[in-house]
Amino acid sequence: MSIPYDHDYDEQDDEPVLNAQERKAISGDRWFSSLSPSLRHDILRLAFVRRFTDGQLIAARGDPAEHWLACAKGAVRMSSVTVSGKLVALTYLEPGAWFNDVGLFDGQRNTHDTYAHGDTTVLCLARADFDKILATHAELYDALLRLQARRIRALFGLVEDLNALPLRARLARQLLHQVRAYGVPSLTDASHVRIGLQLAQEELAQLVGASRQRVNQELKAMERENAIRVEAEGLVVIDRAALRRISDATE
Repeated sequence: MSIPYDHDYDEQDDEPVLNAQERKAISGDRWFSSLSPSLRHDILRLAFVRRFTDGQLIAARGDPAEHWLACAKGAVRMSSVTVSGKLVALTYLEPGAWFNDVGLFDGQRNTHDTYAHGDTTVLCLARADFDKILATHAELYDALLRLQARRIRALFGLVEDLNALPLRARLARQLLHQVRAYGVPSLTDASHVRIGLQLAQEELAQLVGASRQRVNQELKAMERENAIRVEAEGLVVIDRAALRRISDATE
């Protein structure tokens, strides 16, 4: 079951508004912060909050697109299921990322499943309120075009990387992206960055288009080169410059 279509809160909703950290994640997003103050105000005024536990379904493939959504905390996994029934993670959206607007424009159903990855907070704007804001703020049309253009550029870059770069470089680029999106200073060394997104190696392998075994080999090689450290709690990036050099390699 995906997000309820009304604004009512059940007894499990202990905090029906964004907390300070969640609001900072939304307001600090580069795209959202480029909107006019009045548009940002109306979006936040009309939106409501839903909180999900790890693995909980946010929106199902094939369902009507009824909400414009933004990740305010945690991560959102966009995934699909292969013909053989295997779950494949396509991408993970970080706090501040907006999504699910395509179906609101073309009237088509959701093309992917979206799940909470870890404890996740989602800001939701119902279709009727989305349409109301579009009617009131013409600037949102141009802003959403810019957002779509950014997504298309990222998609083209991903396709190019998959076809032109070796696995080692693709993996380094993925880790650098995760540092930017989910990096937090390590408690043991402030110069090191811990990646807050907790991914199994199989999930990481799906993102770079490789097998878990090959990704494991490359991670061990990066660890021997003191670029990263693999810990039970996740990955720690020791040397970002080394990762950038690896990401730029074409052979």
